[in-house]
Amino acid sequence: MNHLTLQEQHIIRQIQIETDQKNLDNISRTNAYFSYFKENPDIIWSFLASMVSRNGGWNMCDLRGSTFSELIAPQTRKQLFLTYERANWLIFHDVFPQLLLYQYSTKKNKPMFHLLPFFNVSSFIQKEWVRYWKEGDRVRLTTALIINEQNVIQTPIIEHPVYQEKVFHSFLFNLQDWLHFSCVLFPTCGGEVYGASVYGFRSLSKRIQLGKRLASILFHPRLFPHFFEFAEKTPHTGSRHDYEQYFKLKSKRKTPMLRTSFPIIKHHRHQFQDWSKQRFVSPLWLRAPAKHRDPIHLTDWYFAKTNQLELLLALQKVLQIKKWK
Repeated sequence: MNHLTLQEQHIIRQIQIETDQKNLDNISRTNAYFSYFKENPDIIWSFLASMVSRNGGWNMCDLRGSTFSELIAPQTRKQLFLTYERANWLIFHDVFPQLLLYQYSTKKNKPMFHLLPFFNVSSFIQKEWVRYWKEGDRVRLTTALIINEQNVIQTPIIEHPVYQEKVFHSFLFNLQDWLHFSCVLFPTCGGEVYGASVYGFRSLSKRIQLGKRLASILFHPRLFPHFFEFAEKTPHTGSRHDYEQYFKLKSKRKTPMLRTSFPIIKHHRHQFQDWSKQRFVSPLWLRAPAKHRDPIHLTDWYFAKTNQLELLLALQKVLQIKKWK
């Protein structure tokens, strides 16, 4: 850092401080992404990140909800929470300095991307930010950020031996994958739900394809205003009641709020490996268009899956099956 100007050193420190402050938990991350989008509406990925992060919070709180706490053993629920939380933290730790550095660049009206290596981000995404500054292709940058963040979690989360054994090869995860219970949802204040199912979650290419599908739904010209209204109007608590409160068929709160359910987890990034120097970047990741094989309007699907879960719970009680591990 000796060759940097005092101003550049100050910017690096400020970005590190702000990133750490906002990487506290799922609530602070979700809010940080959304606030950033409102200040920098050309970085549309940040709104996608905010809405996907909301889903992460809802998935965490489901683990303490009335259904999953009956179905799943406590140790398994704890491991699932830590997996969601670690992935959520890692992505924010990687991407938020990039977003802040872009913001500094726009304020100074000159690119500051030569500082990106000080935040240990991939050489792939460094080049993409330089390209975006020159060309202004929002769709390309959004896709590049989706590719980058899914690669960031591939080795430390998806391929990590502990997570492999306790989460991704567990009976519960495979059942959830098969039943499509894990779904990224974009609600509206009119009580409608849109989104896409997560299946084949362990596949890097499938997660990237999912991210592209989610972006195409979220920024659909007809739907975007409704999703933005929901995000603006609805504080993120982590409870599914955040969007169930808008359903025409009213129901009581089934999942608690995140900050009353889980402690703050201290994380560390033990080592940095540039994934783009070890993994081939498929041209299809960047160029293949998002494909929607399934319907994106999921309101009826949501109620059907909720009923299936309640049926599973009833069966488990009748048959006196042990909680899933």
